[in-house]
Amino acid sequence: MKAIIITGGAGFIGSHVVRLFVTKYPEYKIINLDALTYAGNLENLRDIEQSPDYVFEKADILDKEAIDNIFRKYQPAGVIHLAAESHVDRSILSPLDFVYTNVIGTVNLLNAAKEFWKGDYAGKKFYHVSTDEVYGALGDTGFFTEDTRYDPHSPYSASKASSDHFVRAYHDTYGLPVVISNCSNNYGPNHFPEKLIPLFINNIIHKKPLPVYGDGLYTRDWLYVKDHAVAIDTVFHHGKTGDTYNIGGFNEWKNIDLVKLLCRQMDEKLGNTPGTSEQLITYIKDRPGHDRRYAIDATKINKELGWKPSVTFEEGLKLTIDWYFENQEWLKNVTSGEYQRYYETQYRG
Repeated sequence: MKAIIITGGAGFIGSHVVRLFVTKYPEYKIINLDALTYAGNLENLRDIEQSPDYVFEKADILDKEAIDNIFRKYQPAGVIHLAAESHVDRSILSPLDFVYTNVIGTVNLLNAAKEFWKGDYAGKKFYHVSTDEVYGALGDTGFFTEDTRYDPHSPYSASKASSDHFVRAYHDTYGLPVVISNCSNNYGPNHFPEKLIPLFINNIIHKKPLPVYGDGLYTRDWLYVKDHAVAIDTVFHHGKTGDTYNIGGFNEWKNIDLVKLLCRQMDEKLGNTPGTSEQLITYIKDRPGHDRRYAIDATKINKELGWKPSVTFEEGLKLTIDWYFENQEWLKNVTSGEYQRYYETQYRG
């Protein structure tokens, strides 16, 4: 069986990629490599954990010996690298964690691939999944393209930009067969509730404040996570070695408009009087270095590989809300312990 290592496979995006590959490619052996930090949750994959073509390996990408042992054990033909520290607020509180995981961890994986493939790159691919935040911020017009100059503004985006550069350097220096994608904001099932949409769904359910940074006019492009998983599948199998692909939803929303749409859909779901949830909106002190607008031009992946989003934002948001209501035990499990302490520090401080 062709072995594929998917790092961060117990996380939000990673779990959807693992599920897609396990169900779509029974001829592959999918190795889910995850350290199970605060956002890694094997409950995300309970439906496929008994599949004969799936195996879980608990390991930290900072542990070079563990990574080497996993490469030696499975002899992978491909790596899809999603493992990362990804929350901007956490990066502001603890930048070094992001340097270690996102930069050093990525280099450990690159070294393992280089050493174990030994220049025999036929049929091999190292796919690095990155973010649109490496490009910095946009004004009121324009879009990020694959040629946009990097201009990261947060410790998180700086660490991801650095990891992107290392991936390209290993391609240019050693000929490692790499591909990179930079994606816009994801949303959907299994999202750890420190990010905006799941946080606000949970807060509305419990009638807690909805903390909106600054004036609420920050603009982001949003993509349903299952569409991102399909895009990753497409790029992994058909993307050109050495290339970058921007993945986006063609779906810009100002934060406050998104929150109000979410409030309306939640009021409908809960049977509330219209406008009830909007009363929970609370404007809070802005985040340092907050980028005003991100917007992805996903023309390249559409024209070259035929990928495009399958659902509108309104449809995807409704599917997301429905999932959280149907999986309240999951939500209860992940909103205990460390997350509660972090919430108090970040939003009540």
